[in-house]
Amino acid sequence: MVRLPAPKREVLAQRERIITQLRNILADEGSVIADPIRLKPYETDGLSSCRQPPLVVVLPKTTDQVAAILRFCGTQGIRVVPRGAGTSLSGGALPLADAVVIGLMRMNEILEINFADRFAVVQPGVTNLAISKAVEGRGFFYAPDPSSQLACMIGGNVAMNSGGAHCLKYGVTVNNVLGVKMVTISGDIIELGGRHLDAAGYDWLGLVIGSEGQLGVVTEVTVRILCAPEGSRAMLAAFGSNEIAGACVDAIIGSGIIPAALEFMDRPAIHACEAYAHAGYPLDAEAMLIVEVEGSPSEQDVLLERITAICDRFDPISLKVSKSSEESAAIWKGRKGAFGAIGRISPDYLCMDGTIPTSALPFVLRRIGELSRQHGLRVANIFHAGDGNLHPLIMFDANDQNSAHKAELFGADILRLCVDVGGCLTGEHGVGVEKRDLMSVQFSAAELDLQRRIKSAFDPDWLLNSAKVFPMAEQVLGPCSA
Repeated sequence: MVRLPAPKREVLAQRERIITQLRNILADEGSVIADPIRLKPYETDGLSSCRQPPLVVVLPKTTDQVAAILRFCGTQGIRVVPRGAGTSLSGGALPLADAVVIGLMRMNEILEINFADRFAVVQPGVTNLAISKAVEGRGFFYAPDPSSQLACMIGGNVAMNSGGAHCLKYGVTVNNVLGVKMVTISGDIIELGGRHLDAAGYDWLGLVIGSEGQLGVVTEVTVRILCAPEGSRAMLAAFGSNEIAGACVDAIIGSGIIPAALEFMDRPAIHACEAYAHAGYPLDAEAMLIVEVEGSPSEQDVLLERITAICDRFDPISLKVSKSSEESAAIWKGRKGAFGAIGRISPDYLCMDGTIPTSALPFVLRRIGELSRQHGLRVANIFHAGDGNLHPLIMFDANDQNSAHKAELFGADILRLCVDVGGCLTGEHGVGVEKRDLMSVQFSAAELDLQRRIKSAFDPDWLLNSAKVFPMAEQVLGPCSA
């Protein structure tokens, strides 16, 4: 069960004074949301099973305003929750009853685009897809492409180190960011990295990207933009079992070929997506792979020929290689709408996010099937197979308390399984509150203590995004004493 800390009574008692001070800081009454009705959209995020209205929401437009808000909250001991579009599936943007939510959606400007040096400077409220749209006219794109890229914002991508279908070839957010501007809880504005390829000293970017708002609030991001490939084509390979498809994935990666994308869908996902998108998927298959390659037409031909030969070793039920961009788009159509398609066949689903070595795919997929029968809940597997980033969708009914509880237990078992085979708790969704109390499965007491010390160095009173990432028992105790 998702648990949140008890609110500080002294903060709740001072609510009106806090609201007045925040309005003075922003000098715009419309930038401070305190009315209970207007707070409703902020009471949850993509992990919608937990809802809690915040103390107040503020909508700054500049880095200086963010700094003033954090300086005030830091001196007053008020918790702060940074928020972008609220698409977090791990509860990373869930508010607290005594917290100020800093909504960054009004910081939505692209500040600079430099094609010669291949970077763009953007504010955190710019959507992921908007970056690619802004540079595509010159033949460039921004590589990370999470499924929510139409809505999710770059600040949230930085917080969770988001990926997407094409991260197999191009890497996740940390591989595509050159620098950030960040505000600490004390209101100090710091710059990490820059507009150059590599930064001197410690890898501060590697620490901040994926830190889930625990260390500061990012207000500017310098992203790497890449030259778009000459073209791309997709192919579809269908198999008689999940295990066979998993073995084929491992063989493709083991051959040294790095496709632009390599996606997996099992039978429940295939049927749901075909009914939703009418993409022409093989309904007699137990599992299906979507493979995309990029390059010149001749490069595409060579890569697709080699991948087809590998797939043939695993007795595919069917193989379909696209001959045009239109055929490729049809192959991707169902995958792009997969999560919505599952919503048509189940009242609710829990989207998990764990990562494993690709060699473990056949075993893990078989074990997930066994766990599905054990917990009595259906599961659809749709995930980024090339880098072993699993997204099992556990189907349940949130109105049935027993069903919801079983879904949580099932999800925890899947994440433990990922760790057991040498993987990790998260690939791109982050820890948030969903996996918070499983951190001790992944990390030893000494490792967790070191992480807590780093957190305390940036945020001594643990005011930034409280109740996330670290096990709840530790947060009841408060920050470490060192």
